[in-house]
Amino acid sequence: MGPISVTRAIDAPREQVYDFLCDLANRPAFTDHFLGDYRLERFESAGVGAAARMRIEKAGLWMETVIVEASRPHRILEQGKGGRLDRIPILTAWELVEGPGAASSEVTVRFGTEPSIPVDRLRELRRGERYYRRQWSAALSRLKELIESGRHAERVVIAGGARAPVT
Repeated sequence: MGPISVTRAIDAPREQVYDFLCDLANRPAFTDHFLGDYRLERFESAGVGAAARMRIEKAGLWMETVIVEASRPHRILEQGKGGRLDRIPILTAWELVEGPGAASSEVTVRFGTEPSIPVDRLRELRRGERYYRRQWSAALSRLKELIESGRHAERVVIAGGARAPVT
């Protein structure tokens, strides 16, 4: 599936939105309507190297994502794998630009997969770009509402994480 792109304007400073997006522990707060069983894979949930694993509810497929590039406050690039035996490469890119006002920003998410096996390509035809575009559009609307309201998002934590020594 070619990359889909969804953009939303948010009335918050770009740095605030970037910090929220760059922490994978915040993601279920606005993506739990289509991503479930969200698990962090590392103690450090923010920045380059942070990783998470989740399940696409409707498809029943697992996917994982790792932040491979974080250019504050402009861009977050994630790579991962998903599907059966993790054989489908997945790319997610977040781009943030300043809005017309000093305290506004525009967020664009690009999401794409590259299935190489015919069976995986057929499954993608069934779900397709419309499904993912609709889900990411709803996710960005929920992100906008969450950030603009000033509410604190419920973060995902790792069991036993508080007992780990701080370095």
